Amino acid sequence: MSDKSAVHHVYDGIEEHDNVLPNWWLGILWTTLVFSFGYWFYYHVAEMGPGQLGEYQQESAEAASKVADSKPLSDETLLAMVKDDQATASGRQLFQQNCASCHGAEGQGLIGPNLTDNAWLHGGKPVEIHKTISEGAVAKGMPAWERTLGPTRVRTLTAYVLTLKGRNLPGKPPQGEPEQ
Repeated sequence: MSDKSAVHHVYDGIEEHDNVLPNWWLGILWTTLVFSFGYWFYYHVAEMGPGQLGEYQQESAEAASKVADSKPLSDETLLAMVKDDQATASGRQLFQQNCASCHGAEGQGLIGPNLTDNAWLHGGKPVEIHKTISEGAVAKGMPAWERTLGPTRVRTLTAYVLTLKGRNLPGKPPQGEPEQ
């Protein structure tokens, strides 16, 4: 029978024993190693989770949208959103879900007016279009969308409608005053 604490070395009067590590310590060590391998594989190899960079980019986008929402509403801020591909893509999706039934899939006009010509019933400037979308035109059958969609989505929807201007697609004839 061997002694578990056999002396391996003696150096300057210090004895080094060969002690067996406790099972609880070995359990923690192996659990940590297995977890770290799984974490590395999940986030870095398979990229199944967003990882730190993905979370950072998502939080940056959310912060940027909050900053965009905090900017005062003006023609310049709405026209700047037209250049943002993500905003216009989101606006297009909102348009297809909420507006296409009246204005047509491409904005050519069905029940509602044609949004691709230069004639506008309630003004064709970006702020006027935003006001029409957010407050609606109840007398004409246009609902107010700000309560339903919220201010951020109304801005993205306005940005998309601004991309439709001037395309002059065949559809409903012009209604309203021509924009100068």
